[in-house]
Amino acid sequence: MTGKTVKETSVFMSQMVTPQDANPAGNVHGGVIMKLIDTAAGVVATRHSNTNAVTASVDRIDFHNPGFIWEILTLKASLNLVGRTSMEVGVRVEAENVRSMEKRHIASAYLTFVALGENQRPKEVPKLILEDEDERRRNQEAANRRRIRLAEKRTENMA
Repeated sequence: MTGKTVKETSVFMSQMVTPQDANPAGNVHGGVIMKLIDTAAGVVATRHSNTNAVTASVDRIDFHNPGFIWEILTLKASLNLVGRTSMEVGVRVEAENVRSMEKRHIASAYLTFVALGENQRPKEVPKLILEDEDERRRNQEAANRRRIRLAEKRTENMA
């Protein structure tokens, strides 16, 4: 199975925030942002695995700044780590004020997806080819998160 680079599967998605995406004060609902994050990450995982990929876990979602009606949200999603059947995708969300052109980092998230074969069972995925120091750093950070996640899972299963 041939490996793939981070660049081959990365996604940049943009969407304008409309009134239906926000509360009466004009702030984007966190759930709207979470859905966009899951969608962008799912596209990355599907591109890498060439099959259906489902969300297995969300390590964290951090909201840094609010987004507002009529701003453009841009999501940058890319692979950080690939296991045998699972993939960690990192997503960065930025809001752009179309009048001032100011951009703000509004959210970040790490999600794990599992590739599924035709039998709906986990399916092996291509290896990840890391091309530069930033990708290697992200890969190492993701490996550390995976170790912590698996240790927590073992602890939960023992309780």
